[in-house]
Amino acid sequence: MAHGKWESARFRRREGRDRWPAMSDDGERRVKAIFEATVALHQRVAGTVAAPVIEAAAAIRGAQAAGGKLLIFGNGGSAADAQHLAAELVNRFQKERAALAAIALTTDTSILSSIGNDYSFERVFVRQIEALGRPGDVALGISTSGGSANVVAGLESARGRGMKTIALTGRDGGAVGRAADIHVNVADESTARVQEVHRTLIHALCELIEGS
Repeated sequence: MAHGKWESARFRRREGRDRWPAMSDDGERRVKAIFEATVALHQRVAGTVAAPVIEAAAAIRGAQAAGGKLLIFGNGGSAADAQHLAAELVNRFQKERAALAAIALTTDTSILSSIGNDYSFERVFVRQIEALGRPGDVALGISTSGGSANVVAGLESARGRGMKTIALTGRDGGAVGRAADIHVNVADESTARVQEVHRTLIHALCELIEGS
């Protein structure tokens, strides 16, 4: 690149940075407010989710003891949470134990893209449940909105195959919550705050599944 063009590119990059809004003086207040909102939501839902979390953990433990597996799925941040839960169970959470059979249906891009291309995105979990799900297995669908069509379809397919179904939701739980045998709901409108509580609930599930 000629010297003049290089300087011009550097100037454009510098100008782009200069146009980025500066952090306001209330940044510290905003960070504290985020933490306070997260803590408040944890405290608010703690008394409402204990029973379904215990029931969900018992269902997963029962399936594992009988030779079954857990299939987990969601979109976006919930896909990451599905993979997080699968990793904690297949590997370990807090104690040494036998590996547990758990599969996140969100990880194989060839499978996801081929189903999305040949059928529709709504069927990306259904098709995998048809291939991998067996009676006695457990399906866990995660949706912060409670309205994810592919999660609803996945849970309905799993139930039709004789699997136990669990939903981890936000807002009012919506169609996802209604499609599950066990519904763990974080009743809040903020996707970010719901996701933060979902991760705590995932750790609670892992601890209960591992046992004492």
